[in-house]
This record gives sequence, structure tokens and C-alpha cells, in this order.
Amino acid sequence: MATWTLEKAKNGFSEVVRRALNHQPQLVTRGRGDDAVVVLAKADYERLVAPQNFVDFLRNSPMAEAVAAGDFGNPSTHDPFARPRDMGRSIDLV
Repeated sequence: MATWTLEKAKNGFSEVVRRALNHQPQLVTRGRGDDAVVVLAKADYERLVAPQNFVDFLRNSPMAEAVAAGDFGNPSTHDPFARPRDMGRSIDLV
């Protein structure tokens, strides 16, 4: 993420906006370098704040990509969430 001082951002505002529209968030600081604002494209902002149902969230997560690629879990059984089968314990009721 590119960082701009407030003065440079004011002087080069069109460049800040151009980069933000190219999906490159721009950080604008003021004073002693304190973070002040991030300039984002409207589409990027809407994607960040848009409500998403839980199923779509899981489908689009990096974990889903890893499971689909076979990078996660037991590769021999192709079960991403393999667990050992526990048959329980025997209990003497008498």
C-alpha cells in the first residue's frame, strides 16, 4: 500500500484517486506520520462492507481453496477432516 503525506496527497490527488481506482488502496498520513485515512475505490469499499451469508463466506475462504486443491487433510483418503474412529470403551455394568 502506497503511503502519502497529506500535503503530497493534496498536490497529487488525481494520482491518489487513479491508483485507488486500480484497486490499490492509498494510505494518507498527517503530522508525525500518524495513520489518518485510506483511500479506496467504491467497488472495493462495497465489497468489504457488503453482508455475506455464512455459506458463501466459507466457500470463498482460503481454507476452501486449500481443501479443493488437496493441500489440507489426509491425502490418502481425500478426507480433509479425517478423524480417528473411536469405538468408545467397554463398560462393565455388573
